[in-house]
This record gives sequence, C-alpha cells and structure tokens, in this order.
Amino acid sequence: MTAALLALPVLLPVLGLGVSLLGLPRALVRGLSSIVLAVVLADGVALLALADTRGPLALHIGGWPAPLGITLVADRLSALLLTVSVLVALAVLVFAIGQGTAEERRRSAEVFHPAYLVLVTGVSLAFLSGDLFNLFVAFEMMLAASYVLITLDADGDRTRAGMTYMITSLTSSLLFLTLVALVYAAAGTVTLAQLGPRLAELPDGIRSALALLLLAVLGIKAAIVPLHFWLPDSYPTAPAPITAVFAALLTKVGVYALLRTQTLLFPRTGVWTVLACAAIAAMIVGILGAIAQDDLNRLLSFTLVSHIGFMLFGLALFDTLGLTGTILYVIHHIVVQAALFLVAGLAVRRTGTAALHRMAHGPPPGTLVAVLFGLPALSLSGMPPFSGFVAKLTLLRAGVAHGGPTAYALAAAALLTSLLTLYTMTRVWTSAFADRPSRPAGGAAALPQRRAAETTGGVRGTGLMLAATAGLTVTGLAIAMCAGLLAGVGERAAQDLLDPGPYRSVVLDGEER
Repeated sequence: MTAALLALPVLLPVLGLGVSLLGLPRALVRGLSSIVLAVVLADGVALLALADTRGPLALHIGGWPAPLGITLVADRLSALLLTVSVLVALAVLVFAIGQGTAEERRRSAEVFHPAYLVLVTGVSLAFLSGDLFNLFVAFEMMLAASYVLITLDADGDRTRAGMTYMITSLTSSLLFLTLVALVYAAAGTVTLAQLGPRLAELPDGIRSALALLLLAVLGIKAAIVPLHFWLPDSYPTAPAPITAVFAALLTKVGVYALLRTQTLLFPRTGVWTVLACAAIAAMIVGILGAIAQDDLNRLLSFTLVSHIGFMLFGLALFDTLGLTGTILYVIHHIVVQAALFLVAGLAVRRTGTAALHRMAHGPPPGTLVAVLFGLPALSLSGMPPFSGFVAKLTLLRAGVAHGGPTAYALAAAALLTSLLTLYTMTRVWTSAFADRPSRPAGGAAALPQRRAAETTGGVRGTGLMLAATAGLTVTGLAIAMCAGLLAGVGERAAQDLLDPGPYRSVVLDGEER
C-alpha cells in the first residue's frame, strides 16, 4: 500500500501523458488530465496523513536498496508541499480549460495537456526524490515541460522571453550536473541520506565550496537576488495559467530543494549570514522593482522575487521556529501567488490591457474579479487574519527569539517589505479594480474580450475560470482558518529537518517509522 502511494504521484501523470498522446478527443484529454491530478491530490493527502503519524516513508524502486537504486521518500515536508502543489496545479488546469473554451483555442490543446502532465511529474519527483541525481532529473523534466508551455502559440516577444528562460535554466542545469559530479567525487554517493555524514568528514573549505555552489545552482531556480534577472522578463509574457503555475510551483521547488539539501547535507547551529543577506536583498530589491512597474504581470513577478526572501528568512536562522515560518510561508505563497496571477489574467482579459495607467482610465473588470484580487492581495501583504499574516508573524517571532543583529535585520526587512507590499497592492487596486465615477459606465461589456464571453461556450469557459480562481482564494482563506493545524504539522516538519535521523534510517535501513 505504501509503495503504491509513493509511486503514484510520479507514475500516474506519466501514464496519463501516454494516453493523452493517442489522439483522443479534446474533451477526453481534458477530463483525463483533471482526473489524473485529482487522484494525485488524494494520494498526496494520504501520504501526508501517513507521514505525520508514522514518520518518513520510503520506496526502493525495483527492490534495489539505496544507494544502488532509486529511492522515493515522503516525510511531512515533502508530502505537505506535494499536496498543496497538486491542488494548485489542478485549479490552474481548470482555469486553462475554461480559458481554452472561452477563447476557442484549438491549436495548442494537443500539446498543452501532455506538457502539463510532464510538469506535474517533475514537481512530484522533486518532492519525493531521495538523491541528488534524481532531483536533477526532476528539474530537467520541469524545464522541458515549462519551455514547451511558455512558448505555446508564441509571438516574437514570447519567443525571446522563452529563450532567456531556456538559456538561464540550461546554465543552471549544467552547474547542477557539475555539482552532482563534484559531490560524488568527494563523497562517493549522491544519496541524500548518506551525504550528510560523509560531507562532514571533508575539509571545511571543500564543504563550504559545495554548499555555496549548491546555493548558487538552486538560487537560479528559486530566483534569489541577484540571480533573479530571468524571471520578470520570462513569466509575464506567458498566458495567465502558465504564469500562475510557474509562479506557484517552479520557484517553490527550488526553495524546497534548498530546505532539504542545506539542512540534510550542511547542518548549522547559527545564523547563515550569506543566506540572510540574500534574503534581505530579495525582499528589498524585489519590492522596489514591483513599485516601479506599470505592467500588472511584471509587478506581480517582482513581488514573487521579493517574497522568496521571506522563505529564505527562516532557513537562514536554522532553528525550529524559523523553519516552521518558512514552511508556512511556502504553503501560503503557493496558493496566494497563483490566485493573484489568475486574477490578473481575468482582469487583462476583461479590460484588454495589462498596463495599470490604462486600466485606471478604462472600465473596471467587475466586482467579483475585484474581490478575488483583494483577498489574496491582503494575504500577500500580511494583513490579519489572512494566511500571510500567520506566516509572517511566525517568522518575526523567530527573528526576535533568535536575537542578534542579523536576525533583527531580517525582521526589519520583513516589516518594511510587508508595508511596501501593502502599498503596491493598494496601487494596483486603485488603478485596476476600484470603480470610480470617471470610468466609462457599463463595465467591460463593450470590449471584444467581454463580447467573446457572450457565446454559450464563452460563458461556460468564463465560469470555469472564475470558479478556479475563487477556489484558490477560498483555499487561501482555509489555510488561515486552519493555521493552528498547519502550524503543528509545519513545526513537526521543521523538527524533522533539524533531526534527520528517521529520514536516514528509513532510506538506508528500509524501516518505516
């Protein structure tokens, strides 16, 4: 039973991919993709329940024990992030299906669903991988799928943005592969459960060099300042569902890989100053970049860069409370950032522009879309009682409890970034969503985008888009309401990161605890 649960998140999307390439009718392909993700979501919930009650779970593919074979491992952290990620992927898929129906897109449907399933496979494998090489394979699967998705029906600008994304990602991949080779040469293994003790035996200079190289490799994938330059130029050019799933998942997989590898391979007892400086730089540079933007999608892309800094905040402290805050923030941000990009897609579709100065003088996108933006925007800004407030409060408590100049600097940067985020979201609200007397009457009904929704298919498609966005917004509210339960799971996951004994035992001894 445990073996099936661990294999399904990787195996089922691959099987769905194969079936989707058999030339089935479009409706069947859409239904198949949705069913596959729904089953993987249920599987993730089951894995989370088992991991939380029994401890880490491991599957040795083909019966080959580590380090000889491929091992999939699920603990509280990986199962929790897998569940939330697949939930968001399913919601974005529903939005994409609705968008295709509303706008009668046909040319890319046969490519979108297989590529999307490959992306989900890569995300699942990244969370469950028990060794560095298969983590590299997972990132390559995500890269291949994301390049296909970002260039679907591309014009010149999107093709150039896709090339920037591809070249940067390939550079990161080459560095990652080099890192894997260096780690194997130094330690004789790439199995995560074995690497910690073996790397500890190396000279300090070699360990520090490997840790910094790993930070640089995953820093590119997680868009950590100053390695973030590719993201604001790549994400805003893609269609709304593609941008939403990229913003929600791809950078978070990079953050997860940092959490897993830095705590398991390079444990520390104090603040990691290098990562703390990167966190502060990400928060400040990202939000200042957002303030300077007029394009809604670029603005949200820069806020994404900024709020990666909050996730690094807790990891830099290397204690239970800080890691708990990071885990809570990752969960919150996966849902909220996806919801904001989907709302941006709805707003652009209804107003015909992504430029805030044009939105300010055009018809508003409607009350429902405004509400769907306002709730996640308040959460992103850290306003109580939303999920962002809970996560930020945990991080601030960790900074104050840890003490010292670096921890206080992190807390101050977090407070300043939260205030600037609130200012940025308020500016977007007043420009794009507030209904003012100076705006044309009648909403956006006169626009071609709105007229396209007047057909039967368009109404049905628009309904799916709104339902998917509303579902993510409600999920964000549910995270806030279940903050106590999630904080408990997050704290236990943080303790697992700092005490990896059970993780190593289940991988190397085959014992399920």
